[in-house]
Amino acid sequence: MNSRLLTIVLIVAACDRGSSGSPTCGIAFLAGPSLITSHLTNARAVLTDPPRGVPDSLPALVIQQRTGTGAVIVGRDAEGKLSMQFRGPGFPARGYGLLVVDDTSQRAMGVLILDQEEPQRHPVIGTVIGGSTALNLYGVKVDWASVSNPRCPLFGGPASTTS
Repeated sequence: MNSRLLTIVLIVAACDRGSSGSPTCGIAFLAGPSLITSHLTNARAVLTDPPRGVPDSLPALVIQQRTGTGAVIVGRDAEGKLSMQFRGPGFPARGYGLLVVDDTSQRAMGVLILDQEEPQRHPVIGTVIGGSTALNLYGVKVDWASVSNPRCPLFGGPASTTS
């Protein structure tokens, strides 16, 4: 499939997913994850350790999957790294997870699951497990207001309360 057709398919799928089904939500759904992953090039935005106060459950979004919304159940392993269990459809066989943290409130907003090559030279802060597949988890701080449209939020409603 050529890239132009793929882009059109993704926009149509994104428009169906948004709360209002509008083209604005479709564009926000495509632009938000791209803006978030671009923060991986900023060393100050990359998390080097798992953050404190991560809720027991967070919304999750599998990028480039029409039915890729779900949630992760959050725990910690023996080393103190995050261990997340994905619940939902479309978990990829390869890729990585990206914990998104609002840089203003320091609140974990959700997890993007990307079916693409992992970021190089970034610290792994945990794992995301879907079925029998475990993906490395990275973390990034972003200005949430600049990457998520309040009329059609990237992860849906607000995150759970902390444990």
